[in-house]
Amino acid sequence: MLKRTAAFFLACLFTTACWAQTNSPSTKQSPPPTRRDNTQEVLHGVTVADPYRWLEDQNSPDTRAWLTAQNAYTHSLLDAWPGRARLEKELTGLFKVERIRPPFERNDRFFYRKRAADQEQYVIYMRQGLTGKEKVLIDPNPMSADHSTNVDIFDVSKDGKLMAYMIRQGGKDETEVRIMNVDTGKDLPDVLPAALYYDFSFLPDNSGFYYSTMLDDGPRVRFHRMGTPVSSDEEVFGKGYKKEAIVVGDSTLDGHYLVIQVLHGSSADKTEVWLQDLVKKGPIVPVIKDIDARFFAFPGGDQLYLQTNWKAPKGRVLAVPLASPALDKAREIVAESDNAIDSVALADGKLLVSYVKNASSQVKLFNADGKAAGEMMFPALGSVSEIQSRWDLKNVFFSFSSFAIPPTVYRYESQSGEQTVWAKPQVPVDSASIEVEQVWVTSKDGTKVPMFLVHGKGMKLDGERPTMLTGYGGFVVSNTPYFDPDAILFAERGGVYALANLRGGGEFGEAWHKAGMRDKKQNVFDDFIAASEWLIQNKYTQPSKLSILGGSNGGLLVGAALTQRPDLYRAVVCWHPLLDMLRYDKFMEAQFWVSEYGSADDPEQFRWLYAYSPYQHVKKGVDYPAVLFMTGDGDTRVAPLHARKMTALLQADTGSDRPIMLRYELTAGHSAGRSVSQSIGDDVDELSFLFWQLGVAP
Repeated sequence: MLKRTAAFFLACLFTTACWAQTNSPSTKQSPPPTRRDNTQEVLHGVTVADPYRWLEDQNSPDTRAWLTAQNAYTHSLLDAWPGRARLEKELTGLFKVERIRPPFERNDRFFYRKRAADQEQYVIYMRQGLTGKEKVLIDPNPMSADHSTNVDIFDVSKDGKLMAYMIRQGGKDETEVRIMNVDTGKDLPDVLPAALYYDFSFLPDNSGFYYSTMLDDGPRVRFHRMGTPVSSDEEVFGKGYKKEAIVVGDSTLDGHYLVIQVLHGSSADKTEVWLQDLVKKGPIVPVIKDIDARFFAFPGGDQLYLQTNWKAPKGRVLAVPLASPALDKAREIVAESDNAIDSVALADGKLLVSYVKNASSQVKLFNADGKAAGEMMFPALGSVSEIQSRWDLKNVFFSFSSFAIPPTVYRYESQSGEQTVWAKPQVPVDSASIEVEQVWVTSKDGTKVPMFLVHGKGMKLDGERPTMLTGYGGFVVSNTPYFDPDAILFAERGGVYALANLRGGGEFGEAWHKAGMRDKKQNVFDDFIAASEWLIQNKYTQPSKLSILGGSNGGLLVGAALTQRPDLYRAVVCWHPLLDMLRYDKFMEAQFWVSEYGSADDPEQFRWLYAYSPYQHVKKGVDYPAVLFMTGDGDTRVAPLHARKMTALLQADTGSDRPIMLRYELTAGHSAGRSVSQSIGDDVDELSFLFWQLGVAP
């Protein structure tokens, strides 16, 4: 395996734009021709052109032929970059290592996913006891020849005898759910067919389970009694709610209560909490309703703990008695502080509260009465994720990572406070050679925005560093430092990886989120553009060396940046993006996002969206950066039509000779379930494109 050293960094400083000009793939080749129609419509008095609407039909023969031609064009350019073989070797060293996810603990059985260095997909394992011999439960690797099938744990019964697991095909969000008898290793006849599922909860006696799904007419919580046909499952809750809501239901550990939560919109800016006494077979009664705030419910002992931003923009924790759960009886357990609460978990009668402190994770423990009970310690600024714990168990498992620290699984023993490494991947990274800075950027309206910079130690500030800037800015997502091979490879080649913490995220609480959503979405783009200008003004890079990357909502971000300030960037990677914001909510799961963006069906909201929608702001003859769009058929979350239409429009209208390319896959989804080879292939194409455009020698 490769070992990164100071000598490696010195060797990589010999990169020149001259090399790129004489050894680059040819850009003289023209993209495939695309039919341009005269499609128009009038929205609220405005005539809107949509010349490539025909590409919205994903399965038409014309669209499929166009995709074949686009892929051939894209790979004729990307495959010609001479550094691909070495890049693939380095990425293989970073990706093909053993990886383990935090385990579920049930009755001294530990269930987890692990992927060996030579495997494409994670395998589900079980251990009897912390140090027991591991047993393979489900191996998806033989399930498909192209390794596009993956599995994940949905829930495990209290006694550890039943495991619900999901099977995902080709990266689609829709999954099939199966139940395994762990002792026999055999699946039971109870199977939930492929659909969107959001939650699953076994009853403590294993007689049945609750699950939440999305039907054609909206969300539902259903109950399945083991051994009965799924077609006869009882409809418990959800009828009447529209598809902009997700409804989930979980039974308490003792099976006494059913806790139902209604999450309105993908950011759950408004939630409801309902409760049913299952022992008394009582009615489903509201605990939280008609309050414009976020509440997440966690039953523990005889209390229902509520993480909320109600009257506390940075978050606090309340508690109400399960026996009489009225909000007017709520007690404040954890008060609002200077740092925003990201999440809450329960363990051993305690509360684990995860905060975001200056865009990095911080985890504190509190007793059930709110008294401070300790704090977890981490080796660097970074991200805590995948916390696995329960009210009745003392072990807490979680993953920690940072820019130069690969995801490491820790075990925290809540009684003693002892924290130990449970699983650590052996990734060939010399973290001592990498430096991480945090700087603050002044946005257009004077707001201070933090940004992380990752580069080699002792890097000279000469304005010549190849740089990749990324961000997200939406849906209360906090972009804390995480392990990304892109950051490692940019740093090793004398470049800079920059992560901006934009408004719209959750880094500083609900006020930060609201400052970057709906009619204030332009703030997110202004923050990102300000970060770009800061990198140039402070001699890290220059426009000919600056690239930007974003996916999903981040794809919208870079789409807006390249149309608003094309002069700032040399290259753009835009994957699985939203780009036509006047029509986005008419496809797939996009009803969830109307609360974040608005809808063009409303005259006022149309005005916000039309002001920045990237597809409507491409101008004929402007010198646009080189762009690589990445998406595919398997994305059933963000419609791939956005990337198809924008590719065609930019190819037709750009005034520069920089390539506009579409890399389109058939068996890869929005984010989940990618095989190792797919992930390596993604990064090889992405980085080949960026290094070619930025003049980085192979």
